[in-house]
Amino acid sequence: MTATGTYAPRPGAAPLPRMIAAQAVLETKMLLRNGEQLLLTVVIPTLLLVLFSTVDIVDTGEGRAVDFLAPGILALAVMSTAFTGQAIATGFERRYGVLKRLAASPLPRWGLMTAKSLSVLVTEILQVLLVAVIALSLGWSPRGNPFAVFLLLVLGTAAFSGLGLLMAGTLKAEATLAAANLVFLLLLIGGGVVVPLDTFPDAAQGVLGLLPISALSEGLRDVLQHGAGMPWGSLAVLAAWAVAGLAAAGKFFRWE
Repeated sequence: MTATGTYAPRPGAAPLPRMIAAQAVLETKMLLRNGEQLLLTVVIPTLLLVLFSTVDIVDTGEGRAVDFLAPGILALAVMSTAFTGQAIATGFERRYGVLKRLAASPLPRWGLMTAKSLSVLVTEILQVLLVAVIALSLGWSPRGNPFAVFLLLVLGTAAFSGLGLLMAGTLKAEATLAAANLVFLLLLIGGGVVVPLDTFPDAAQGVLGLLPISALSEGLRDVLQHGAGMPWGSLAVLAAWAVAGLAAAGKFFRWE
């Protein structure tokens, strides 16, 4: 306390951008220190990329297997962080009362969600760099429009984040854990990540093609493998999932 009777430093909440940044750093550290999250976000995508690129297990069509697999693994990395990891972590934070206490802090609820989204983006950047380095070392030759890749990744992140927060905010933590891992496994198999969609029956292809993981993996593959222009169809599917998921999460998310 100073001689005039005022407190130094001056008490009160920090500026909003600083609070969001501090929470984002905390969320990122917690995510990277979690062994289960690292398994989902780093170990599994890396193992799948190396295994299926070096061992002839799945027929990926003409060309090198890594050229087909790398875009799908990038899509899987986005899903593992924005959907599976975020759903599980947020679900247990809600169960243990962490979200309730944070909601009572000077950081507004939308600020907390912004911090979580920034944490997801930081983790995804690290994932993309890791997958790209490994794929390049395996002989990957990407091409296409980098801006189209950026749009696909952003919309894919928004779509999976909305779905993950919707699940975490409506189901019990244990149910979220089981459901998120089950969805991850099912979409890994049927989302065009490592198994081409054209190996499925025609009727199933039409349904599977509308899934966000299929739109993201096929869109990235069109650009990075085939050098296509802007994949408007994939972008439209991802945009629809993003709007629907985020709107539903905003409406039905329960903090307690």
